[in-house]
Amino acid sequence: MRIHTLLAGLACSALLLAARTGMSADVYGLETGSPDIQSAGPLAFAPNGILLIGDAKGAAIFAIDTDDKSGNPAEVDVNVSDLAEKIAGQVGVSPNKLTINDLAVNPASGNLYLSLTIEDRKSEPGLVRITPDGNVSQVSLKNVPFSKAALPNAPKDEEVQVGRRKRNLRPDAITDLAFVDGQVLVSGLAAGDSPSNVRTLPFPFSEVNTGASLEIYHGAHGRSEDYAAIRTFVPFVIDGKPNVLAGFVCTPLVRFPVEEVAAGEKVVGTTIAELGNRNMPLDMIAYQKDGKDYLLLSNSARGVMKISTENVANQEGIKEHVEGGGTAGLPYETIGELQNVAQLDRLNDTHAVVITNTDGIMNLTTIALP
Repeated sequence: MRIHTLLAGLACSALLLAARTGMSADVYGLETGSPDIQSAGPLAFAPNGILLIGDAKGAAIFAIDTDDKSGNPAEVDVNVSDLAEKIAGQVGVSPNKLTINDLAVNPASGNLYLSLTIEDRKSEPGLVRITPDGNVSQVSLKNVPFSKAALPNAPKDEEVQVGRRKRNLRPDAITDLAFVDGQVLVSGLAAGDSPSNVRTLPFPFSEVNTGASLEIYHGAHGRSEDYAAIRTFVPFVIDGKPNVLAGFVCTPLVRFPVEEVAAGEKVVGTTIAELGNRNMPLDMIAYQKDGKDYLLLSNSARGVMKISTENVANQEGIKEHVEGGGTAGLPYETIGELQNVAQLDRLNDTHAVVITNTDGIMNLTTIALP
């Protein structure tokens, strides 16, 4: 009886896997296998628990069926102290060997997903899931339904001369991504003379394109530029149409319409704010509070900014030098109680989750949107 029960269980599991695989393949063009992900970087969710993973090392976007579709994000309140220690216990390394690359909340379940770089095991991408009760587990990338979009024009994975020094531009081939109106929007650098790049990929991945080059006016530098990658962005609806609000190093905030992103063309963004120089934008979310729209932007050197987007549609572009590393454009306030925020994502309509890193100690916390 025990053998028959086991065989019946295996047969049932096989049928469920086949059903899940067949449904995913039919709807999203996924096939079961082990994706050849070389690095796990930016994360975002498509519908029905499909996780999008940016692999800059391999110059590809992967769509993974997590089979994670049940839960209630509106009721989640997750807090994990000493996060690196708990992750390290799952992946089998010491905490100081871990780098958390991105955080994404699955809107279908309220579970959190983190992408990792594991020192000395960089050929093995890291991905963990955190449930609302704070349980941390490693996500297997073997025998899962997936699809892949290989980028045709990523920078070569080698050091090249950039100005007066040498750099490897491949790690910036994919800097952020999002799912917008049936498309995957991808920012990063591409090969060529105008490397700042943004592209839209239809999903399921039916085709891949070279993307558009992106030109911005950088007020702190007093000039137009087309060589710096977007560091973080959010989709944002303006006058009923999807736009992008994007943050760059040192720290212009730029708006451009998604419909202007066409392969082989140039998109000229509108710089709607200068938020101060000597700073790296780290992560950004959009939200509403009391009927008004805001961005919440974490930074390497300038804290967490709450930026009003009430007049974003009418904000004139900055076209002149902003002296002395000052600020201009959209108004903002710095949220003093949010310190050392490295990652954040919106959890629901009223709360977000943040990862703080204070002197090497990482904590994950649920916060009320300010």
